[in-house]
Amino acid sequence: MADSNGQPAGWERGVLEKLAFAALQEQRRARRWGIFFKLLGFLYLLFILVKIGGIQGSSSVTRGGKHTALVELRGVIAQDSGASADVIMAGLKDAFENSHTKGVVLRINSPGGSPVQAGQINAEIRRLRAKHKDIPFYVVIDDVCASGGYYVAAAAEKIFVDKASLVGSIGVLMDGFGFTGAMEKLGVERRLLTAGEHKGFLDPFSPRNPNDEAFVKSMLGEIHQQFIQVVREGRGNRLKEDKDTFSGLIWSGERSIAMGLADAVGSVTSVARDVIKAEDIVDFTPSESFVERLAKRFGVGVGSSVANQIRGSTLQ
Repeated sequence: MADSNGQPAGWERGVLEKLAFAALQEQRRARRWGIFFKLLGFLYLLFILVKIGGIQGSSSVTRGGKHTALVELRGVIAQDSGASADVIMAGLKDAFENSHTKGVVLRINSPGGSPVQAGQINAEIRRLRAKHKDIPFYVVIDDVCASGGYYVAAAAEKIFVDKASLVGSIGVLMDGFGFTGAMEKLGVERRLLTAGEHKGFLDPFSPRNPNDEAFVKSMLGEIHQQFIQVVREGRGNRLKEDKDTFSGLIWSGERSIAMGLADAVGSVTSVARDVIKAEDIVDFTPSESFVERLAKRFGVGVGSSVANQIRGSTLQ
């Protein structure tokens, strides 16, 4: 059937659909090109910022003259924290290997943490000290240096404290909760299926098992002996052992000096000035720079924006 001009009926609708489809395709192409150029511009800006940040970041450690290299160990020692072995060891390595370093200070303010991470830091300190025998290494304790924190500190040539610092807690623990009483009151039944006689040991929803507890205490005892050995090796004949030394107790900085757990009262400033004789302090603690934080923040934002635009272009 045709209209008055001899054209097939509905041809206007077909033409409009084709035009709309062509416009939609062109819009999608334009959007993709827009995304591409935005990404390109962002990457170029990021490159410039990183170059500027790199130049600014290196200026503090390349100037002439000898300095005291500082590395900070703050907070809980754990794999995914700023006090992880990877982070602290990287800072110490840079500090020892810098040609202007006259001495290295590790300032510790930590309640402890992973014995594995602390042990790795301790071993790296001893390696670096053996490799760079002409560079002294000291620990300065701020508020607290307990458990894993002291495990690290024991590798130092000398340990300096404030009189009110908290030092020690040479012990190992494993804690948890038991919910069997609450389950009985609530009428909840625990159904635990295992392959292996002790696979479910220390399950908080099962009754206490004396054999499992004895096994864990034996394991903790082994780790405790490792800790004790590290302290004895690090402190040598300065350590004045008694029945409480390795009991897990914690002492003031002043008491820790009397016990041989520390050597003297001092701060980073006083150690740099009076012991190392290099008052200029350069911080080698690895940390995210402003540029890195900015890059991450922009990266997440741009990535989200790009994803939204791509999703939008495919759904239209």
